[in-house]
Amino acid sequence: MISDEAWKVSSYSGGSNNCVEVGRTPGLAAVRDTKNRDGGTLVVDRDTFAVFLAAVKSGRL
Repeated sequence: MISDEAWKVSSYSGGSNNCVEVGRTPGLAAVRDTKNRDGGTLVVDRDTFAVFLAAVKSGRL
């Protein structure tokens, strides 16, 4: 379980409620929809999430 304090919203969202949140715990990263926090959470290990972020930042995705 990821505590409410562990969830972060990107500063690029401009305070809108139209984005995703990322939560982290030791070894895991999770993503959920800000508009529907109870609608499901994608959870992956942190290494996999780091590879995903690197691909997004490089423009490969």
